[in-house]
Order: sequence, then C-alpha cells, then structure tokens
Amino acid sequence: MKKVCLILGAGAGIGGHVAQKFASEDYHAVLCRRSDREGLDQLVETITSSGGSASGHLLNAVEDNTIETLIAEVEQSTGPIHTVLFNLGAQIGNRTLDETSHKAFELGWRMATFGLFRLAKAVLPHMVSRGAGTLLVTSATAAMRGNAGQHSHAAAMAGRRMLCQSLNAEYAAQGIHVVHIIIDGAVDAPDTLGKMLGPDLFQKLRETRGLEKDGLLLPAQIAETYFHLAHQHRSAWTHELDLRAHSDLAWWNHAP
Repeated sequence: MKKVCLILGAGAGIGGHVAQKFASEDYHAVLCRRSDREGLDQLVETITSSGGSASGHLLNAVEDNTIETLIAEVEQSTGPIHTVLFNLGAQIGNRTLDETSHKAFELGWRMATFGLFRLAKAVLPHMVSRGAGTLLVTSATAAMRGNAGQHSHAAAMAGRRMLCQSLNAEYAAQGIHVVHIIIDGAVDAPDTLGKMLGPDLFQKLRETRGLEKDGLLLPAQIAETYFHLAHQHRSAWTHELDLRAHSDLAWWNHAP
C-alpha cells in the first residue's frame, strides 16, 4: 500500500503541483478542493496518465465534520497519510473595517485557522501512532504583517502561524514535522491570482514579471521545496521558511 499525500486546496497552482510531485515519487495523492469537479478530474487524469496514483474529492472544509470524515476514510480505504498539505486560502478581498462584516471576518478565521485546527485533531493521532508524519501549511505574508483592508486575512493567517508553532511544541518530539511556509509574493497560478486579476491582467503580469523573467513564484518549483521539507532528517527540521521570487523584496523590506 502506497503512502498517502493528502492535499486540502488542490487547485491548478501550488496544491496541484504538490500532488503531481508526490505522485511522481511513488505516493498516492489525494486531491481535495471545494468546487470545480471538471478541474479536479483533469488534475487526477494528469497524474494517472503519467503513471502516478491519485484520487479526487470535492470537499467544503468549512462545513462540520467534512475534514474529519475525509481523514477517517482515507486512512481506512486508501492508505496511511504520511504528508498532509493544508493549502486553503482565506482571502476575502480588500475591505475596510466598515466593509468587513462579522460573518466575513469569521469566515477568514474558519478557513485559515479553525480548518487547520480540525485537520490537526483528525490526522495527527494517526501520525503519532506510526511515530512519523509531516504537516505542511501554506501561509502568506499576512501572517507576518497586517495591512489596511486585510483585517480578516491578517488576523486569520497570524492565527495559523501561531497554531503551527503550538503544534510543533506539542508534537515535534513525537516525530511529527509541522512546517509553516510563507508564500511572500505572487504565484503564477491561473485559478488564484488569475481569477483575482482576470485573464487579461493576469497574462499582462506574466509577460511583464513572469515567464522567462522568473518574477512570479512558480508552483512546480514550490512543490520541489515542499517535497524536500517532507523528507528532511529530523536532526535538521525546518519549521518555518519563506519563499519569494528573486526580484521581490522580502516582506520586512516593504512599507506597510
């Protein structure tokens, strides 16, 4: 039975490329996303047609018991979860404080922080029973620095970061590797940045900053780093790192 890499937030960007990388290394990739069955099926087909092993699930992680039920089903029917990637975004858009409703603020927290908490409670006991496992958590610049219009996102992502630190403090000595990964820049992904900007502006950005200029973070290269993190020797684990394109300034060198 193959080891499993479970991806929550398996779109065409980071999540999908992580799935492809792990599948190419003899893992079974379980891809989960909230919507777009056609896109999900295409990702699974891409992996299987290349000789990899993969399956897909539509999953609304905000709904009660969806994450917990998924973990139980995968462990029982698919295989032991060696690596899980929590790749859910929590961006509700740029809104002033007055424009941010209670419901919208809470939604950011439910996606970014409470979802990770639920995942950890469901999957870490399985990993502890085997004495090994990796939890990779995609994060954002907002986890490190708040900004105008980002009240929900910054609070939620900062909570995600602190939760990762707390999980490390409790589980690292039990063989569980938790990594908080700060994506400090724009990712060349059609179903995240592409949807936010629209196809025309996205293509213009790719032509001015991306493509051969390597000014946008490339999901396939991010996936290489994620795979390395999941296979580090425990004497030299990375618990937090940031990734950005060579031409970008780091978050701490930008004005708020």
